[in-house]
Amino acid sequence: MNARIEKLTKSFKINEFQKALIDWFKEEQRDLPWRESKDPYKVWVSEIMLQQTRVDTVIPYFNRFMEKYPTVADLANADEQDLLKVWEGLGYYSRVRNLHTAVKEVHEKYDGIVPDTKEEFGSLKGVGPYTTGAVLSIAYGKPIPAVDGNVMRVMSRIFNIDDDIAKVKTRKLFEALVEKVISHEDPSSFNQGLMELGALVCTPKNPSCLLCPVRDFCKAYHEGTQHDLPVKKKAKKGKTLQYIAVVLEDEDGKIIVRQRPSEGLLASLWEFPNSEVLSSWKNMVEDYEKQLVEELGVEVDVVEPLGVVDHVFSHLTWKIHAFRGLFRGEFVGSDNLKAVPIEEVEDHPFPVPYQKVWKEFKEKRGIES
Repeated sequence: MNARIEKLTKSFKINEFQKALIDWFKEEQRDLPWRESKDPYKVWVSEIMLQQTRVDTVIPYFNRFMEKYPTVADLANADEQDLLKVWEGLGYYSRVRNLHTAVKEVHEKYDGIVPDTKEEFGSLKGVGPYTTGAVLSIAYGKPIPAVDGNVMRVMSRIFNIDDDIAKVKTRKLFEALVEKVISHEDPSSFNQGLMELGALVCTPKNPSCLLCPVRDFCKAYHEGTQHDLPVKKKAKKGKTLQYIAVVLEDEDGKIIVRQRPSEGLLASLWEFPNSEVLSSWKNMVEDYEKQLVEELGVEVDVVEPLGVVDHVFSHLTWKIHAFRGLFRGEFVGSDNLKAVPIEEVEDHPFPVPYQKVWKEFKEKRGIES
C-alpha cells in the first residue's frame, strides 16, 4: 500500500492543496452549533449523532442533548430511559448506548476528561477510526485521518481512484492517503474541510465542479470521470418482515405498552403489543387476537385498522399492520409490560415505527398532539 500511496501523491502539490482547502473551509463553513467550541465532549456527541444522519436533522437533537447533558458527568449519570427519550426519533440507538457506556468510562477512568490519544480514545465503546480522527483532530489538533463516505468520495475524485469503497481495504487505502496529505498545522480545518466539501460541493450526484476550491488538483475533473466516482457495489437487498401491532385501550383510557429486550435491535425501547405475521396465519387479526388473550390474560377486541407502517433499517424492512383494539378484565403487568394512562404513553421512548403507529391512533381517536 505504501508504494501505491507514493505513486498517487508523487506529483501532487500537497501544500497548495492543503491551503486551498483550508482557506475555503474557513470562509465557507456552515454555522453549526457544535462548531462553537473545541470542547471534545461536544465534538464527540455531534460526531456520533451525525453518523448516517443528516445535519439538518441533528441540529435540534444536539441542542436539546446539550441542554440536558452539558458535561461528561451529566451524561455519565444519566438514566438510560431518559437518555433514550432524548434520542427518540434519531434512530440507530446502539450509538447512544455505546456513547453512554464510553462516557461512563471517561468519567470514572479519566476524571471526566476525554482522552487525547488515539490508543485511549479509540479503545472506548463505539469509537472507531473515523470518530477517533474527527474528535482528536477537531478538538485536540491531532493530524489523524477522519475518513467517512464524504471524504472517500472527495478523495476518490481528487486522485481518480476506482476501488470499491464498500470494501474495508479501500477505506484503509483512503485513510493512508489522507494521512499522507493532511495538514499538520491545521488538521482540524483540513478534516472538516474535506467533510464540508463532500457535503456541499463534491456531492454524490451532479458535483459542482466549477465551484470547487480544489478543482485544479482533481484528476477526475480533468479526465472527465467525476460522475463515475466513487465506485460502490450495491449491497444485497435486505429482507422484509411483516408484523401486526395493536394499540390496546381499556375503558379508563389506559394503553398497554411493552419494553423490548435489553439487547438486540431497538433494545430497551417501548412498543405496542405486536407479533411477526406467520405464513400459517390465514386470518391475521383473529389469530393475533387469540394470541393476545393468552399473553395478556384479558379479553381483547381488535376494533379497526390504523394503517400500514413501513420502516427501513439498514439490513431489513418492517411492514407493520397496525390496529386499534380494546381490552377488558384485570390486567396484571410487570416492569416491561404495563398499562399506562394515555397522557403518559409519550413519556416512554418509542422507535420511529411505533411513533408512527401512535400518531395514527391519535388521529383516529381525535386526540390532539
